[in-house]
Amino acid sequence: QVQLVESGGGLVQAGGSLRLSCAASGRTFSSYAMGWFRQAPGKEREFVAAISWSGGSTYYADSVKGRFTISRDNAKNTVYLQMNSLKPEDTAVYYCAAVFSPKRTVVFGREYEYDYWGQGTQVTVSS
Repeated sequence: QVQLVESGGGLVQAGGSLRLSCAASGRTFSSYAMGWFRQAPGKEREFVAAISWSGGSTYYADSVKGRFTISRDNAKNTVYLQMNSLKPEDTAVYYCAAVFSPKRTVVFGREYEYDYWGQGTQVTVSS
């Protein structure tokens, strides 16, 4: 089992920045590929970003490419999502997710590929 706890959400003005954190516990964090997803009110959950267990590979949704950066610190069992140039359409509950993947460079972009999920953290961007 892997437990995931997100933090860092909040209210920010358009153009501002936030950094989300996802702390993992339970298993060897460095064996897990990680991802961030989000769900806006009335919409389905959608992929945001993913990172391999080594941190050597990353993958982004087109809507956040160039504005968001995913990273991880395996020594701290934490994955981050740095969000810059935020837009009102980025408003959503953000979830981190994990999947066991010992392959160094593999990333996952689909919701069904992940086995563990956090409870989410709210991000609200005002115009």
